Amino acid sequence: MKKIFILILLTIFLSGCGTFNLNGFIIPDDMKFLTVVESLDTPEKICDYMKENFTFKTHCLYAPDPYTFWKSKEGDCNDFATFATFVAHYHGYETYQILIYFKGTLLGHALGVFVEDSKYTYSNNKAYCPINVDTFKEVVSHYFETCFEYELQKYKVCDYENNLIEEGK
Repeated sequence: MKKIFILILLTIFLSGCGTFNLNGFIIPDDMKFLTVVESLDTPEKICDYMKENFTFKTHCLYAPDPYTFWKSKEGDCNDFATFATFVAHYHGYETYQILIYFKGTLLGHALGVFVEDSKYTYSNNKAYCPINVDTFKEVVSHYFETCFEYELQKYKVCDYENNLIEEGK
């Protein structure tokens, strides 16, 4: 039993990419935050802002909401993806998050996905990737063109309300 408990804790600790459900997130009444959100009206601007203002830090046991992430200015891939999809959705973009699971490890990754001109683009942590593809599978394939450490086990796509839209390998 002790080994199972340790394995569960290690899985949570090493994954670093939990999910924050944006469905029901209430925008706080903080004028500085609202001003930032208002100014970031394209996915490219969102990613540029994250690149200039946020630092990568794994959150082992929780996934903060976009406001908490903005205040702390540090987070993991899920936090970047959640912030990016929240802000883009605020400006009327259709958004998704792709959760990627790697073969042979407990690690995972999250991407923020945007629909721009009927094509998918995405954010990989702070990087804007304007690839303009037609499928989520193509987004995942493009990500793995630059991810040399791991192989794909599977991926899941969730919409803004955290509904599962697609699974693939």
